[in-house]
Amino acid sequence: MSAQHQFPQTRWTLVLSSGDEGNRRQALEWLCQHYWQPLYAFLRRRGHNAAEAQDLVQGFLTVFLERRSMEKADPERGRFRSYLLGALVKYLADRHDHQQAASRGGGKQLLALSFEKVEERYLHTPEHLSPESLYERQWALALVERVLNLMRAEHASAGRAALFEQLKVFLTADGDYATVSQSLEMSEGAVRVAVHRMRRRYRELLMAEIAETVRDPGEVRNEIRRLIEIVSAG
Repeated sequence: MSAQHQFPQTRWTLVLSSGDEGNRRQALEWLCQHYWQPLYAFLRRRGHNAAEAQDLVQGFLTVFLERRSMEKADPERGRFRSYLLGALVKYLADRHDHQQAASRGGGKQLLALSFEKVEERYLHTPEHLSPESLYERQWALALVERVLNLMRAEHASAGRAALFEQLKVFLTADGDYATVSQSLEMSEGAVRVAVHRMRRRYRELLMAEIAETVRDPGEVRNEIRRLIEIVSAG
């Protein structure tokens, strides 16, 4: 059985493949749209003020997408987060080549980026982290936030939004089952079953999201362990 039939085409593998150019571009834009925030945190920690970081992110992504930078990606490097940061560092080193462009990518905004919340989030980040460590931590937190938002939407569509809000704390830590069961007017046993199901779904979505950003499906579990270490150490 071929590798193409063994594993689905995730967005990062699609970017690295020689498939349809339109699909590759769409996949890359999806990845950038969902994981640009850590780039902003990296730039802020490097000493750029908020306005400078906004301009640099917009300018970088414009160049990154318009110049088809994914064609230079080395499949052996594996992780999209590593490649994206490396591309940004190179852009910063070469940015004198782009000084004639207007701010925020020469007036073009290929991606709709909302900086207000990201800046507020940055102001609450641990001050001791290096730019590289902060980038990895914000990447992990952005990924977890996306998974939680997906789960929230799933529960809302099923009419269980209140249940999710009460039980989401159990996804990453233990909680007080007795208190929650009283609040939800459910037996403690029923709450434990619901938590078990939510944790299983959380792991499924987390693995699916990480799979979008790695080259080898076998790297998903290693990436999960790494991201957990990053958040725990933060």
